[in-house]
Amino acid sequence: MAVGSKPDRNLAMELVRATEAAAMAAARWMGKGDRNACDKAAVDAMRLLLASVDMDGVVVIGEGEKDEAPMLYNGERIGNGNEPRTDIAVDPIDGTRLLSLGLPNSVSVVALSERGTMFSPGPIVYMNKIAVGAAARDVVDIDAPVQDNLENIARAYGKGVEELTVVVLDRPRHRELIDQIRAAGARLKLISDGDVSASLQAATHASAVDALMGIGGSPEAVISAAAIKCLGGNIQCKLWPRDESERQRARDTGYDLNRVLNLEDLVKGDNVFFAITGVTDGELLEGVRYLGDHVSTDSLVMRSKSGTFRRIKAEHRLDKLMQYSNIPYES
Repeated sequence: MAVGSKPDRNLAMELVRATEAAAMAAARWMGKGDRNACDKAAVDAMRLLLASVDMDGVVVIGEGEKDEAPMLYNGERIGNGNEPRTDIAVDPIDGTRLLSLGLPNSVSVVALSERGTMFSPGPIVYMNKIAVGAAARDVVDIDAPVQDNLENIARAYGKGVEELTVVVLDRPRHRELIDQIRAAGARLKLISDGDVSASLQAATHASAVDALMGIGGSPEAVISAAAIKCLGGNIQCKLWPRDESERQRARDTGYDLNRVLNLEDLVKGDNVFFAITGVTDGELLEGVRYLGDHVSTDSLVMRSKSGTFRRIKAEHRLDKLMQYSNIPYES
């Protein structure tokens, strides 16, 4: 990497402006049943704010190949073109269905690291995952039996297995995993969507969740890894093809489906930045609040290099925002 190309400022403090903007724009669509409108509002707002950041960014984890729909697509250049050169992972709305139905735990997320450090999952859209906090970072093994992992996690946290809470996406593919967690005696929290937020809960020391297990989105795994690196926890993943066709495409592109992807495989280095803003209320963050002539947001901002974890509760004056932004924050 060229001298002077490494980030030397806390870019997360600039990224949070993008997640706040996306959250405020998309929250206007809460409960209205229009997932596309939720996504478009968030993408437009996030793109506008990211374009102003002093960086030469490339979207590594985005929303697929470019088409006619507005999206932050894989390979898109973001920022004003100046150094530092960065990889970016975005999820303008993690939990679009949740937002469209007015349900909890939808969030807006951006992660950033130095160029060439983020893993691209290619054609594989799902990964098997296990995520934990700092105290259990060295005791998990995704290839080990569920019982063994839970016993090791419980020992690391200084509690009994029966006191653990494990979060799992509520999907038919997880029937066996759910049975194994229950057989081990641990408590289980099933969620319908939003495993980025769930991964962060598993890695945050003050959370009521002790671990995340199961199969979820590959992009979400990389985004979660960025946050978990900042928090000092750990995540292990394995690519999970949905069918033989996807399996063959992975082989053809050189992916090793038996490889365990560790935290350092997903996001290399220790100059990682992460920002997340709540859109609807959840266990991790409060949602956007509309309070007459202003809006309140609740965000987390992290940087791995310093280990700094900030919670930012902000109030935004709509009349000021609308003077310089073409994003329709007002209804």
